[in-house]
Amino acid sequence: MGEQANTIVLGDVTIHRIVEMQAPFMSVRQFLPGLAEPVLAANRDWLRPAALDAEDRVVLCFQSYVVRTPHHVVLVDSCIGNHKERTTRPLWHQKTDRAWMDGLAALGLGVEDIDVVLCTHLHADHVGWNTRLENGRWVPTFPRARYLFSRRELEFWQARHAVAPIEAIGDSVLPVVAAGRCDLIASDHVLDEHLRLMPTPGHTPDHFAVALGKGRRVAAITGDLIHSPLQARYPELSMMSDSDPAQAARTRRAFLEAMCDTGELCCFAHFPSPSRGRVRRWGEGFRCETVA
Repeated sequence: MGEQANTIVLGDVTIHRIVEMQAPFMSVRQFLPGLAEPVLAANRDWLRPAALDAEDRVVLCFQSYVVRTPHHVVLVDSCIGNHKERTTRPLWHQKTDRAWMDGLAALGLGVEDIDVVLCTHLHADHVGWNTRLENGRWVPTFPRARYLFSRRELEFWQARHAVAPIEAIGDSVLPVVAAGRCDLIASDHVLDEHLRLMPTPGHTPDHFAVALGKGRRVAAITGDLIHSPLQARYPELSMMSDSDPAQAARTRRAFLEAMCDTGELCCFAHFPSPSRGRVRRWGEGFRCETVA
């Protein structure tokens, strides 16, 4: 296994990450509605400062993963994006920085090098760079890529968007569909011998994680089945945007149990940097041993 700050090599699979933003997000008790004050008090010391700031705001990393297999260069989740109307999220609203594109360039890649875009689900912070603004129109950012969306996930959000417009669906998902650039898949899809999907519903109706490794799983990219290290210790703590909190909790516990003490690397979508580690048991729950 070889490592750098934002790259890890596991055999013939290389996992890079592109950090677009890391910042305090909101009160952790608002973010995790089931979190009782005594439980928070018992965990503040180990959560701070990386995952919890001095004002008890949960710290989240917003990032993408780029996976290189012998067959494909795959972008897993396209993060926040620029020029997007995100009025409820001031940090994301009409953003114009170069952090994400500079991160891609630092890997020696350009937008034309991405073969496949996988969106674990279709929330705004996982689809933003799917499109870019060109002459007032949203067009696919990655000129050669096929975008893989869960059919069930897309149908769910299309139906909701038809009732009340959802900004991220309108500017970052439907333009890809209209351009004929997406393939609709099931959440257990196999891309190649090194990359396959794992159904992990609950955060959204057909959310998936990504399993990596030829012959056996050596790593997994979580998507949003888990957001904070506190949810590893207490897997039944679901976050405010989970579409089915009870299902999300079952999915989270089952995933962590499957990864626990296996030596497999877990790459988290929103854990603070370095956002990766190995899952170990901690009482009735779990913890992540960081791989620096």
